[in-house]
Amino acid sequence: MVTVYGDLKNGYNEICNMADNHPDMLMDIGIQVMAAGETLAILELVKETAVLLLDGEVAFHWEGQDAKAVRRSIFDENPVALHVSCGVEISVTAIGNAELLIQKTTNDGSFASKLYTQDDVGTEIFGDGVWDNTARRACRTVFDYNKAPYSNMVMGELINYPGRWSSYIPHGHDQPEVYFYRFNKPEGFGAAFLSDEAFKIKNNSAFFIPGGPTHPQVAAPGFAMYYCWMIRHLKDNPWVSRDNDPRYTWLLENDAKIWPNK
Repeated sequence: MVTVYGDLKNGYNEICNMADNHPDMLMDIGIQVMAAGETLAILELVKETAVLLLDGEVAFHWEGQDAKAVRRSIFDENPVALHVSCGVEISVTAIGNAELLIQKTTNDGSFASKLYTQDDVGTEIFGDGVWDNTARRACRTVFDYNKAPYSNMVMGELINYPGRWSSYIPHGHDQPEVYFYRFNKPEGFGAAFLSDEAFKIKNNSAFFIPGGPTHPQVAAPGFAMYYCWMIRHLKDNPWVSRDNDPRYTWLLENDAKIWPNK
């Protein structure tokens, strides 16, 4: 299922919550739009929290530490995110106008807070040199089970190049996942597939992916598509791999022959 939010209001714009808004996603997710000078305080007693800077300049404060961060382009710059366990109070002050993506889920375990800087998060290129580069995309994993096995969440970003595919070959996994989308131009669009269903994606859309179905994506020519991807681990079943649709695994073979055969 896809929801298009259009223009976001100042303050908190909810995408989902664990109680009654797509509760099967098992996460609280929203976009905080802030004017210069505003401060957001967060203290969760039973949930871990990740705060991702989408745009603007902010100052983070947590556990006696301070750090400033600037991000002007989600398409061209690596992310900055602060990740804390339950019981850790944080505040974010907007130095200029800013937008934050906030992800939370239940986790009563304690772990060391981590500020992921732009130097900490690298960019991987997937799909390079295969299928005529039709699924070449840039992936930035902020944290996952390998980086943060103490967390019940995963957070990453994907840059879907114009006219190309991502989340490809079609794959699924047991764990629920949410995508939040932006385009480099407001009229940009793409498509998301949930098994055999297709949904049009616009700026400020969210895609809710229950555990199981495949979910490939495509961007229209002329428009770069960004999405933040957020996964919730399941009890005794963390997300560590993709379950590829066996109908398409032949595409992973070396020198897979596609039309025209060559």
